[in-house]
Amino acid sequence: MKMRKPLTRALAGLAAFLIFSSIAVAQNQQGTHKASVWKYDGGNRSVGSGGPSPLHDLSGSWAGPRSGAGVQDSKPGDVPPLTALGQQLFGGRKSLQKYDPAGTNDPVVRTCDPLGFPRADRYSIMAMAFATMSDRIVVLYPFQQQWREIWMDGRPLPKNVGASGKDAPDPRYYGYSVGHWEGDNTLVVDTTGLDENTWITDAGYPHSIDAHVQERFTRRDHNDLELTLTVDDPKFYTKPFSLGTEYFRWVPDQLLDERLCIPSNVIEYLKAVGDPAGKQP
Repeated sequence: MKMRKPLTRALAGLAAFLIFSSIAVAQNQQGTHKASVWKYDGGNRSVGSGGPSPLHDLSGSWAGPRSGAGVQDSKPGDVPPLTALGQQLFGGRKSLQKYDPAGTNDPVVRTCDPLGFPRADRYSIMAMAFATMSDRIVVLYPFQQQWREIWMDGRPLPKNVGASGKDAPDPRYYGYSVGHWEGDNTLVVDTTGLDENTWITDAGYPHSIDAHVQERFTRRDHNDLELTLTVDDPKFYTKPFSLGTEYFRWVPDQLLDERLCIPSNVIEYLKAVGDPAGKQP
């Protein structure tokens, strides 16, 4: 009985990588939950457009299509056009989409490593939030309570990430990001310097340190936000490709769920349940 709670938590962490949350859908369809000042309720939805988009501002909490908030589903992107080297690396990735917890080599699933970028954007289609500072925008991800900075002060992206020089910055799980506004409501973000240990998506696509990822956040009105993602990485892909388009709706009560992967609990789960079940694809 003592192991029951840790195993439940571990299962919850692994379930965060499932394609859809049937529980969230059921709750949303039932509509029986009363809004709480401390708990996110997908049934508490923004209505209509909410009026025009504010100028150069994404601040606040946003619900995605897997949040239970009735947001339209994602538009798929391209099939990543892998080079021979990219195919070799991708062929060694055993994602949770194809393997059970004992068979996967996804470092997030096995050891709760950080999602990294742009995978955090793709996974965080359930929800994300933005905080605006004088010189940067901070993106907040509920899964693992992680965040990243988008610098808006005009600085260039670093060109020597991972080089041997003493002034060369180290690769980062969430890279180095700079942004600028196009028009009144589109934030364009360019990111590079990504740690090669992370995956681009849950499927296991690789990337190099020099990969260039561009996000385009367009706030169509007060309550609607869309995100498009493109990747350019000549080392592993024959041409730039799209990761698709994600849609978000404004969260009226500004609450988001805490979604944690706890290493000690996952270790207990894998030891007691996941690994003994066998490594079946």
